[in-house]
Amino acid sequence: MAEVDTSGGGHKKGPGVKKGKKLSTRVDLTPMVDLGFLLITFFVFTTTISLPTAMRLALPDDRVKPEDQNKIKQSGALTILLGKDNNIFYYEGELAPDASNFKSSNFKAIRNVIIDKKQQADTNLVVVIKPTDESTYKNFIDILDEMSINVVKRYAVVDISDVENQLVRKSEGESPEEPTTATATKP
Repeated sequence: MAEVDTSGGGHKKGPGVKKGKKLSTRVDLTPMVDLGFLLITFFVFTTTISLPTAMRLALPDDRVKPEDQNKIKQSGALTILLGKDNNIFYYEGELAPDASNFKSSNFKAIRNVIIDKKQQADTNLVVVIKPTDESTYKNFIDILDEMSINVVKRYAVVDISDVENQLVRKSEGESPEEPTTATATKP
């Protein structure tokens, strides 16, 4: 508590001169410190700790035999290939031998493709995501976000095949035989 120290006093100078007493004031701040710690403790206990935002991803076991893996219906399959420079390629069902069902898209239009396929396939929709070596991590996360936004419950991340990789490179303007990274040769 704050208190006023009334001890001590003034001296009279001369006869009959009355001067008021000088009182020394001293404020005790100990309760204020206690109040400060109580407030800090209150705010620490009442704030919510922010949890890291992460998407739950259930991955299958890599050691499973290929013949034990689930087969998907062609009518419900949508394969999305991630290229470089934010390019997306996709095809429905199996890839045609002449690649007539191989189509190009971007991140704005792929949402409509997923929604249309989801309406057609109803409960059988399975999206197969195949990133290339040139695709970025951001693009991969963006396509996983699209799966979450469109409530696609069944999707798989799979390695891209050589035929699909050549189609992606050809569509992006590279020659399929051209290597993706520069190699240095020693003289």
